[in-house]
Amino acid sequence: MQINGATEIYGIIGNPVAHSLSPIMHNSGFAALGLNKVYVPFAATDAAKALAGCRALNVRGLSVTIPHKETVLAHIDSIDPVAEKIGAVNTLLFQENRTIHGLNTDWTGANRALEDELDLKGKTVLLLGAGGSARAIGFGLQEAGARVILASRTAGRLQNLARALGCDRVHLGEIETVQADALVNATSVGMKPLEAATLVPAESLGNFPVVMDIVYSPLETRLLREAKTAGCRVINGLAMLLYQGMAQFEAWTGREAPAEAMRSALMKAIDG
Repeated sequence: MQINGATEIYGIIGNPVAHSLSPIMHNSGFAALGLNKVYVPFAATDAAKALAGCRALNVRGLSVTIPHKETVLAHIDSIDPVAEKIGAVNTLLFQENRTIHGLNTDWTGANRALEDELDLKGKTVLLLGAGGSARAIGFGLQEAGARVILASRTAGRLQNLARALGCDRVHLGEIETVQADALVNATSVGMKPLEAATLVPAESLGNFPVVMDIVYSPLETRLLREAKTAGCRVINGLAMLLYQGMAQFEAWTGREAPAEAMRSALMKAIDG
């Protein structure tokens, strides 16, 4: 594309952002639809100043990543109801009157990835983790009508998130006693350089017909490899990454996201 005075600017704010795959994903989507838009990374340590600058420069939309998913809430004008429950946003829409609306597409991305394999309504999901990703996914699962059981390595955070979700919780050592329709790893366990790690004993994986890992580097984690051996249907982290990005793209453009172009760009970047 040719960047000119009519080019609309989108981006991601966070610290760090140099590793982000979002520019590759979104720019491939813009190019596929012939849109005069560009997506760039903005390394930002101060959320308030970053948003003020973007507002002044007529930036049209932002992704938000660590450490700003919660801190930006004090500096936006409106928020989606589910994002408000989650207490964090990962997507900002700059509207025509320069007001900023906050969304969270992490939960929609996780739900869409899981719904490729099962209807979530009335199903039980064991969710591993008690951080920001687990919180977004947990509220999203409940939004879809699923029952959530929470497990985590950190007892305090586990108790706090279980209370916020109003859901059951188990200690990691009790996973083998749980049977559920799906298991979701919403922790960083299994991510490079800790590819050898997993939180779930291989002999317990038969209790979960569907296993999803939000880690996408590596694309096949030890958890997914062992789940596949156990006969589970598996979902890798690329699916959630893609679907949450597609939801962002559609919120910003009002157009259906070009899934194949965006998926292909991510696969090339991950295969690197």
